[in-house]
Amino acid sequence: MTKNVVITGSTKGIGRAMAREFHRRGHNVVVSGRDGEALRSLVAELDAAGGGTVVGHEVDVTDPESLEALWAGAADKLGSVDVWVNNAGVAHTTHSIVETSADSVRTMVQTNMLGTVFGSQTAVRGMTAQGQGQLFNVLGGGSDGKLRPNMGVYGATKRGLDMFTRALAKEVEGTGVRVGQIRPGILITDGWLREAAAAPEQVAQQRRTLNILVDHVDEVAPELVARMLGSTKNGDEIAWLTSGRLAMRFMNPGYAKKNDKLARYGL
Repeated sequence: MTKNVVITGSTKGIGRAMAREFHRRGHNVVVSGRDGEALRSLVAELDAAGGGTVVGHEVDVTDPESLEALWAGAADKLGSVDVWVNNAGVAHTTHSIVETSADSVRTMVQTNMLGTVFGSQTAVRGMTAQGQGQLFNVLGGGSDGKLRPNMGVYGATKRGLDMFTRALAKEVEGTGVRVGQIRPGILITDGWLREAAAAPEQVAQQRRTLNILVDHVDEVAPELVARMLGSTKNGDEIAWLTSGRLAMRFMNPGYAKKNDKLARYGL
């Protein structure tokens, strides 16, 4: 069955990769972001590749009215929204908590926390009205409660979203709406590369470990999309970098050398 899918923050990174994968599988996709030019470029790329219908919509996830307009536009173009993915997020992870600028703190809290909360409210209201739908919130480093250097603020937003998503899943229990979360692991995105460029010595020192931990978005997206499409459980938790997968990598002495993922980016 063809699904109508909305993904926030889908002009870059894992959001873009998931949009490509949904579209490749024949599903209709609404891609969104703040950059109109990037949206137009992505829509043209997906249209040229063939697949489902693709629609671009500019949105500011920190603005509830902008998100309501995204839902309305998607519903108008496609008739309904079957899957909504709150993916938009920002990470600044090269400074300690006290050294993180006020602007960086504000951006992470507004985009990661408020954007996901407002997006979830919009999606659940719309899905409740239409009688069905699946909402997935993309979490990230810190959502598991583990402390990592220079990720205090970012991790706090993601840890909060874990609790928020679990609470929302309980609230929709027994309705036609299902809520789940996605833990995509540590992905090499534009944001990750920006952070790496700001701390080259740290990357050099941790190169072997990073090659074990990180993944390319185009390698991760197919599994995440397949599991979202196959999800039937409210409260579902979809994780890429599971403890089992991580253990297998660390136990394989040649994994980092055979999988030099950083080399693709000149690192």
